[in-house]
Amino acid sequence: MNYKECLTEAMTLLAQDERTIFLGQSVAYPGSALFLTLEGVPCHKKIELPVAEEMQMGMSIGLSLMGYIPISIYPRFDFLLLATSQLANHLDKCAEMTHEEFKPKVIIRTCVGSTSPLYPGVQHCGDYTEAYKLLLKSVKVIKLSEPKEIVPTYLTALNDGESYLIIEVADLYECR
Repeated sequence: MNYKECLTEAMTLLAQDERTIFLGQSVAYPGSALFLTLEGVPCHKKIELPVAEEMQMGMSIGLSLMGYIPISIYPRFDFLLLATSQLANHLDKCAEMTHEEFKPKVIIRTCVGSTSPLYPGVQHCGDYTEAYKLLLKSVKVIKLSEPKEIVPTYLTALNDGESYLIIEVADLYECR
């Protein structure tokens, strides 16, 4: 299977867990390549959101505290920058701040934007993987470079007690 097919399989498997809910931009309606990987996710598990990245992260943390496992989708890594305050100051530190009383679990899905066939500009194809690895202490940061890593990584993220930031690479969606 190629990269995109593996992502589609992973999202379909995640959707089978009654606790998961998918939210973000281009979740219920087309608009990014990530949308195409959600065809196996039932409509009732999708929450389409406006461009409000920080609010999205706050909603994801809140849903997690209510027992859901949010799959919070940011179509471009550059968009996640706008949610970094919630990610670094709340999700990453909540368990420590509450002496483990509250430990939200969120799976954040983002993508390094494609640079071909059309170059989208520098604000749509940034890769901040190493910076987030340095910034986050409890949220696990994983970049998916090979199709064979995709399903096992997402299943581990679902079944592990930790939050994950999983970075995909758009240039691999149709290439492998």
